[in-house]
Formats: sequence, C-alpha cells, structure tokens
Amino acid sequence: MSAEKPRKPAHATIDDGSRIYFDPAGEMADNATHGVAHSARSTQTPPAAPPPLAATTATPPTPPTDETVSNTNAPATDIPDTPAAPGAETTPSRPAAKAPKPHYFGHRQRLRERFLKGGSTALAEYELLELLLCMAIPRGDVKPLAKSLIDRFGHLAGVLAASQADLASCKGIGEAAIAAIKIAEASAQVLSRERAMELPVIASWEQLIDYCRVRLGHRNTEELHLLFLDRKNRLIADECHQTGTVDHTPVYPREVIKRALELHASALILVHNHPSGDATPSRGDIDMTRKIVDAAKAMEINVHDHIIVSRAGYNSFKSLGLM
Repeated sequence: MSAEKPRKPAHATIDDGSRIYFDPAGEMADNATHGVAHSARSTQTPPAAPPPLAATTATPPTPPTDETVSNTNAPATDIPDTPAAPGAETTPSRPAAKAPKPHYFGHRQRLRERFLKGGSTALAEYELLELLLCMAIPRGDVKPLAKSLIDRFGHLAGVLAASQADLASCKGIGEAAIAAIKIAEASAQVLSRERAMELPVIASWEQLIDYCRVRLGHRNTEELHLLFLDRKNRLIADECHQTGTVDHTPVYPREVIKRALELHASALILVHNHPSGDATPSRGDIDMTRKIVDAAKAMEINVHDHIIVSRAGYNSFKSLGLM
C-alpha cells in the first residue's frame, strides 16, 4: 500500500480574532498606521478656536524671485540710458553756463531810486512813462516803447489822455499797459479836482484852470463840461454835457439850465476844449455863451465864466471882456 499524501488543513469559517492575514500590498502596515493615528487623536486635546480676523489683513510678502535676488546682490551703479561708443572717453557733465545779463539789468531800480529821491523833475517825460510801464510790463526793456509813445502823442500828457483805441493800436501795448496809463490819467484828474474843491472857485482860480487843463486840454474831440457851484462857489459836480467833433459841439441852453436846477446849483462855469490847440473863442462859442447867460439869468443862476482850454493854454471869456 502506498503512503498517503498529507492533507492540507481545512480553513475555518469562523474568525476568532487570533488569525493574522498578511496582505502583500501592505494592508497590515496600513492597519497599524490607522490604529496609531486613531489612538493619538483620541488622546489629544481638541485645538482652540482661532482668534477673530482683524478688519484688514496684511498681504503676505511676495517671496523673492531670482530676479529680485540678483538685483539685491548687484552693486548700486548708474547705468546710462545710451551706452557709450567703444573707445570713447567719458567726461563728467558740467552745469550749463549762466546767460549773460541784459544791458538794461538794474536800470529799473536806478530809475526808481532817482524818482524817489528827486521826484518828477529828476526824470524826463519818457523816463516817467517808462517807470509807469514797468508796473504793467514786469520784464523787458520798455524804454524804446516809452519813447515811441511820446513821439506819437507828442508828450506825456498826450499819452495819458489818449483813447484806449489809440493806445491799443500801438505796437507793444497790451491791456495791462493801457490800464496803467488810464489809471494814471484818472489819478491826476482826481487830485486836481480835489485841490480845486478845497477853496471856493473864485479864490482858487489857478487850481481850477489846472484842473480844466488836466481834464480836457489833451482830448482829441471837443467836449463841453459844466461846473456846477453852490452858494459859496464850491464845486458841486463836473459833468460832460455834450461831446462833438474836432471843431464843433452842439449846445442846448435849455438842457444846461434844467440840469443846474436839478442839482440846486446857484452858479455854473462853462468849460470846453479846442483840440486844434488854439484856445481863441470862435464866433459860435461867443453866440452860444450869450444864449446860456440870458437863460440862466431868468432862473437867477449866475454864469461866472466860460473857459476854453487847449494843449497850448487857455482863454477866459471874462478876462477877454466877452461876458
């Protein structure tokens, strides 16, 4: 009888927990790991709640890159925008040379000092005008401009009395210069009027004449002004009654007397100019004056005088025996 082969033991169908199965894929290792992790989690204290976030959180810094690291470690050197040509010598840049001072540098200051020390008599007319233009034209040499204005209008008074349109037609004259010139003219008129009003007109006749010449002597068109006086012969008002052409001004005696009554004036003085320069009364001036005198007498208003002014001088009807 041949010997029987040993039989393999049959597997039990009931697992009592004493058997260990070895998994070639490492299941036992996984089971051991999970078991350790599970036991660790069961013994650890649960983590505390994170603190509340702030209203604003700072942006985390950007990690340095290769480029920033290379720039940080690189030496601080100035790199020119355009590389120099090979073999060219480099020289340090020099500051630009200062521009030479203009020939009129300091002239304004010297002019101002002369005026403040010696007044208007220390300067020529074109220098007074130059000093006036300096206030309106802050930079540049204004002496040629001042001389050209004097040449065109004859003298300083002619420049001051020139119309805005005539001044604007001059080369180099702008709005600021025109304003400065007309302000100077207005200031002169205010000053002369205030002086004429300090005393009764009869007692300050020379000041009245100066005022009339400043007011009308250099106008290019003929104007008739009425100076209204109170009972003490003080100046109440100076009004331009009519404006005409270069040699004629229409006058209506009725309008003259009406205005005198409105101002409650007791007397008046007629003043008009002759742009031609000749202050001699014309036949029309004499006839017009007589009509106004007769109309004023009927209303008990005195007409003290009729004055004609021009660039060259003046004439008084009373002095000439025409009233």
